Amino acid sequence: MHTPRNDDIPISLLIADDHPLILAGLASLIASLPGLRLLGQAGTGSAAVALYRELRPDVVLMDLNMPEMHGVEAIERICTDDAQAKIVILTTYQGEDSVHRALRAGARGYLLKDSGFLQLTQCIGQVAAGKHYLPPELAAQQAGRIEANRLSKREHDILLHLSAGKSNKMIARSAGIEVGTVKFHVNNILTKLNVSSRTEAATVAARRGLLGAF
Repeated sequence: MHTPRNDDIPISLLIADDHPLILAGLASLIASLPGLRLLGQAGTGSAAVALYRELRPDVVLMDLNMPEMHGVEAIERICTDDAQAKIVILTTYQGEDSVHRALRAGARGYLLKDSGFLQLTQCIGQVAAGKHYLPPELAAQQAGRIEANRLSKREHDILLHLSAGKSNKMIARSAGIEVGTVKFHVNNILTKLNVSSRTEAATVAARRGLLGAF
C-alpha cells in the first residue's frame, strides 16, 4: 500500500515514449524542475512495465502509441500489478476513444505533449497526491461519454445475473421477462461497456465496481 506523500521528497518519475528526442526533452525538463526526480526511461510498452516493477516510481508519464506493447495494455498490466499506480497519458493523440480506453485501464491523468510547464507540473503534482487530472475540455467530453454509457436499472439487474454465469433463459425466468428482451438488454450492456463478450462484461463490471448496489 502506498503511504501519503511527504512534500519535501521529490516526486519520482518514469517516462515511456518511443521517440528518443521526446525522451531527451522530457528528461531535461524534469531535471530543470524543482521537486521532480527522473528514475528511468522506457522506449517500449513492455520496457515500461518491466521498469515500473523494478523502480516503483510515484508517477508514470506514458505515451500510447509504442512498439511491442500499446500504451493501454501497458497501463492495464501495471495497474494489475499495482492498483495504486499513478499513470499520466502524455501524447500528441487527441482521439477520445483512445483516451477513454486508457482512463478505463487505470490512467489517472491526461496531457498533450505540447502542454505548458505549469500544466505539466500541476498534473504531476495532483496525480502524485492521489487525485485525477484532465484538461477541462477533455473532462467535459469524458463526463458526457460516461453519462451516455450509464446502465439503466434493468441493464444493471441483468448484468448482475450475467456476471453470475446465468444463461439468457435463466435470466428471463429470474427477471420475469422474455428471452428476446434479455438479448436486447445484453447487447446494450456489451455496447455500453465497450466489450465483445459476456465474460469480458463481467470482468469489466467487477473492475469498475458495477456489481454492488445500484
